[in-house]
Order: sequence, then structure tokens, then C-alpha cells
Amino acid sequence: MLHARRQVRRVVVGSALVAALVLAVAIFTTAAGAQTGEPSGQAVGYADSAGWAFLGAALSVGLGCLGAGIAVAYVGAAAVGAMAEKPELAARTLIFVGLAEGIAIYGLIIAIMILGKLP
Repeated sequence: MLHARRQVRRVVVGSALVAALVLAVAIFTTAAGAQTGEPSGQAVGYADSAGWAFLGAALSVGLGCLGAGIAVAYVGAAAVGAMAEKPELAARTLIFVGLAEGIAIYGLIIAIMILGKLP
């Protein structure tokens, strides 16, 4: 159990570092493009805040899927153990695994709502 917690901690810390790196690159490239007067690679018709909307949508889906993966790992392991002892619990454990997978769907819904606000 302790080894699994260390792995989860490593994944979460690694994901946070990657998210911080992406955020820093987005900030510095936007600031560099604004100072030089060069276009920052945005598509025509998007507002200046569209990059932040895309970043927010990507983070909501990515972190939602990461959380769902961690939840399914714990719930799935417990479900397999419960089904090994009592096979009649199979349907009930599948419901719990499905609830854990719902976290990823919530992140996707938030991303769709964010991207729906763009012009």
C-alpha cells in the first residue's frame, strides 16, 4: 500500500511540474510575442484570451483523466479483491468503477463549456 501511494505521489508531482512548465511556456511566449510585435501564432478571429481558454480546457481534461485513472486504480483493485472473495458482488463493484470513471467525463464537460464560450 505504501509503494502505491509513493507511485501516486510521483505521478501527481510529475503532472504538476508538467502543467507548471506548460503554463510558463504559454506566459513567456505570449509576452515575447507582445514585446516584439510579431504574431503569437493565434488563429484569426480569436481574442487575446483564447490561449488561456485552450490551456484551461486542456488542463481540465488532462487532470480530470489523471484523477480518474488514480481513482479507477484504487477502486478496481479493491473490486477485484472483493469479487475474488464474493463473486456475487460483481455488479456492485462495477458501479463503483463506473463512478470513478465519471471524473474524466466531468473534466470533458468543463472543457466543452470553456470552449463553447469562444467566439
